Amino acid sequence: MLARPNRLTSGDDYRAAVRRGQRCGGPRLVVSVLPTSAERAPRFGFIISKQVGTAVVRNTVRRRLKAICAEVLDAVPVGTDVVIRALPASATASFAELQADVGRCLRRLVPAGSGSAD
Repeated sequence: MLARPNRLTSGDDYRAAVRRGQRCGGPRLVVSVLPTSAERAPRFGFIISKQVGTAVVRNTVRRRLKAICAEVLDAVPVGTDVVIRALPASATASFAELQADVGRCLRRLVPAGSGSAD
């Protein structure tokens, strides 16, 4: 799972990533990526509204997205903020479908050859 330094916690950080970041969308997700000049680990945030489903469904989607982001952590550059908004179709998507959507968007938005400097 994602460690605390890899999570967005501030509403201002969410707003900045969604408003100023580059977007990639699909039928299940919208991914916003905002590169910053900060020397810190990449951070991920999740927006999952009640339109996705009941609390159980929303938490399942969130857990899946957190696991996917933990897998791709090394491919995201240092100082990058990523916000993933789950759309209602994500409720019925499999783990593999969500994984493919996140991977496609990150490949499109994150410059090639730039990973974290661990």
